[in-house]
Amino acid sequence: MRFIVLTCLLFVSLCAFSQDDLLNELEQSQPESDGPVIGTFSGTRIVNGHSNETRSKNVLEFIITHRFGTLNSGAYEAFGLDNSVIRLGLEYGITDRLMVGIGRSSSDKTLDYFGKYKILQQSSTMPVSVTAFASAAYLGLKNDLTNELNTTDKMAYTTQLIIARKLSTRISLQLSPAYLYRATVDQDFTVNNLMSLGMAGRFKITKSMALLLEYTLRLNDKANSPAQDAFGLCVEFETGGHVFQLVFTNTLGMVERQFMAETSEDFFDGDIHFGFNITRAFQLGRKK
Repeated sequence: MRFIVLTCLLFVSLCAFSQDDLLNELEQSQPESDGPVIGTFSGTRIVNGHSNETRSKNVLEFIITHRFGTLNSGAYEAFGLDNSVIRLGLEYGITDRLMVGIGRSSSDKTLDYFGKYKILQQSSTMPVSVTAFASAAYLGLKNDLTNELNTTDKMAYTTQLIIARKLSTRISLQLSPAYLYRATVDQDFTVNNLMSLGMAGRFKITKSMALLLEYTLRLNDKANSPAQDAFGLCVEFETGGHVFQLVFTNTLGMVERQFMAETSEDFFDGDIHFGFNITRAFQLGRKK
């Protein structure tokens, strides 16, 4: 039932204007030329997960993602502001279709690295964009449990196919089936091999402002798993070389293993983390 409610919320929020306006928007959705459709999303991230976008060749992007404690933690905790986690990352476009990235998160002291390749680009003859994504994450946290693990046991790997379509100048939608392998888990409550389906959408309110929604559905987790499906929304602002996102989500995790499989709080019970994503792009080589 919650999946149905969230799906309805996604589409209702993205299409929160009259039917006539929507039809007019869709009629103007595609350019008449045969060139590729660009700007399906403003950046490489939606809320927590990746979008279909890749950085252009020779573009280096610095990304800061920050999550505070829950808003319902009360005034004593400054409604979550007293507690926070952060991830710092660098992403680089090797070609216009291929990019790589690396990041370090204070959540479980996780080091992650990834690659993305845009297989298909939406155009007048191609209805969708398709991007392949693969990542690895190393759990650097040291405690009585992790000290007994070797490097291999601390690894997690994710592969994902990101399918996106820009329906109009305002509306973009995305589906992202993913496979996550975690080397070490408590098998009484969860699985090593987790399948998930990410759903996301973007509604552009003005030229520089947009609303984004994202939901990650766990497909084969155990019924007694304490994990929750990750849900998030954000308000996005584009300012030149910056993309700034104000985020509300039920997960502190900012890498795939964390928000796909280890989200422990329920957004609809009020366990909402405020945060932000900030990106800054630098052109290192000659621009086309």
